[in-house]
Amino acid sequence: MNPRRLSSLIFWLLLITLLAACSRSSASPTAADFQSPTLEQRASTPSAAPPSPTAPALAASVNGWAITLAEYQVQLALFQAAFPITATEALSPTQAAQQVLDNLINEALLAQAAQEAGYRVDDASLQTRLDQLAASLGSPQALDDWIANMGFDADTFRMALRRAMAAAWMRDQIINAVPTTAEQLHVRQILLYNSNDAEQMLAQLQHGADFTTLAFEQDPVTGGDLGWFPRGYLTEPEVEAAAFLLQPGQYSPIITTPMGFHIVQVIEREAQRPLEPSARLILQEKALQGWLQNRYSQSEVKIFVP
Repeated sequence: MNPRRLSSLIFWLLLITLLAACSRSSASPTAADFQSPTLEQRASTPSAAPPSPTAPALAASVNGWAITLAEYQVQLALFQAAFPITATEALSPTQAAQQVLDNLINEALLAQAAQEAGYRVDDASLQTRLDQLAASLGSPQALDDWIANMGFDADTFRMALRRAMAAAWMRDQIINAVPTTAEQLHVRQILLYNSNDAEQMLAQLQHGADFTTLAFEQDPVTGGDLGWFPRGYLTEPEVEAAAFLLQPGQYSPIITTPMGFHIVQVIEREAQRPLEPSARLILQEKALQGWLQNRYSQSEVKIFVP
């Protein structure tokens, strides 16, 4: 099961954390193959009624909250500047622009939910965070210079920081609600790459061959040991679904996935086992993604940029 790549959504979450410095669990998202809802999924074609010429130009609006074109352009520049450290150089300009807009919309959805939950970023908390940022840069003037260099004015930056702090708070509520224990399996697999070999392997098992011995013949290093995992962890859902139908000692029929032909055996099963950090990480990512998709489906989002 392959490691997951750093996604644009997780990069955005790291940006929120940098700006907001809100508390988060030690297992909160840092990496994985995890995509935010796309503009196509949202069916959000450019609005036929853009803002009036006297109002600030908008990139989007989320339930009436404005995302200004100026802020979107600044965030896009920041995102592009971060390419060398986030391994996103391969993105086209169109893909980068879409990801930044998605991230800003997701941030607005989270911040609105935080407000509905009663969370408020008061002026004292905002000033404390500004002071922390100034100290990290060396002085208040250094912070002012950085804000100006990024294309923000002071008021716009404070507004963006306030929203980021609220979004980070709501994000933490969602990911910290993921339990620390879950039903889990300890599984071994035999993975083959053509159906004839898989059929022959299954026949050997059905005639009494030892699963572990055959697994080590195919994978001398690990013996096909997948370790412990909960539901929602494996990248091949068909393998996971088949495994959770088994009891310890039982093995599955052949399971076909894009990776190949799998036969899995359950070694152990526990109803409530503490989650490994990597497993809880993935469940947190899925919880956040599911929350964002559900929230988006209930929201009015208008897009004013291509």
